[in-house]
Amino acid sequence: MKISLLEPIGVPENAIKELAHGLKEKGHEFVYYDTKTTDKEELKKRSAGCDIVMIANNPYPTEVVEAADKLKMLSVAFTGIDHIGVEKCKEKGVMICNAAGYSNQTVAELVIGMAIDALRNVAKANATVRNGGTSAGIGGREICGRTVGIVGLGRIGLMCAKLFQAFGANVIAYNRSESEEAKAMGITYKSLEEVLSKSDIVSLNLPLNAETRGFMDAEKIALMKPDAVFINCARGPIVDNAALAKALNEDKLGFACVDVFDMEPPIPADYPLLSAKNTLLTPHQAFISEESMLRRAKIVFDNVYAFLEGNPINVCK
Repeated sequence: MKISLLEPIGVPENAIKELAHGLKEKGHEFVYYDTKTTDKEELKKRSAGCDIVMIANNPYPTEVVEAADKLKMLSVAFTGIDHIGVEKCKEKGVMICNAAGYSNQTVAELVIGMAIDALRNVAKANATVRNGGTSAGIGGREICGRTVGIVGLGRIGLMCAKLFQAFGANVIAYNRSESEEAKAMGITYKSLEEVLSKSDIVSLNLPLNAETRGFMDAEKIALMKPDAVFINCARGPIVDNAALAKALNEDKLGFACVDVFDMEPPIPADYPLLSAKNTLLTPHQAFISEESMLRRAKIVFDNVYAFLEGNPINVCK
């Protein structure tokens, strides 16, 4: 079979060669492209004749899936698959396998880092000392004793909860279903309205799909405390970021930490959050660490090996 990795996945090329060695040993053709592209025609060329395609989080749209005549399986080095022409894959019988779980720890640690920055004014303090200032008025607040609301208690949400609990926070959560593991941890499930209105820190950890697009609208944002910290390391389109910026600028929300937007960075200069008060913005880096990239690479290749052996894993569609 012809197997192609269409873009870099955050690990050195020698790691790619090592992971692909077994494929070549078994007589499969393996092709690696070391540059990213979002050009549909180029993606079609790179996919031509491929039985298996490996991608990360760059779009792999319907037109490309349709043109890939021999495609049988997509191994996605990412958790979400909303950047893929999923319906066309279903229509053609193309299996999609993701890399769920690779970034749980990494994302949760950034959520904690953002919460610390928001409460303890870390970035502000850095700027202050460089400008000859002092610590007057920027001491901040502790995580310990605060109520943290997790909206979306999947694996990443659960990891966030564990880390917040380690700091001494009281964790409450909203999720469509309840897990015994979460209850055993002492997490209390509540309605969305209660989680948003009672929490000092709200961490959004929902997947992006038809039901969650635009989920955090102006009405839900208005439910949060005026001094609450809102953190989004999930997906940008889940939140109405114009409404979020408006709430911040009108002092109806205390602080927002945002790693994901309506588009991939670079962010347009007129994007509302760029000029909003009390924000910490990062360029979609929550999932990236040395450790998570290596985990991701191994999973995405494991998916291929398992598929070839007739025992597919991490099947999404």
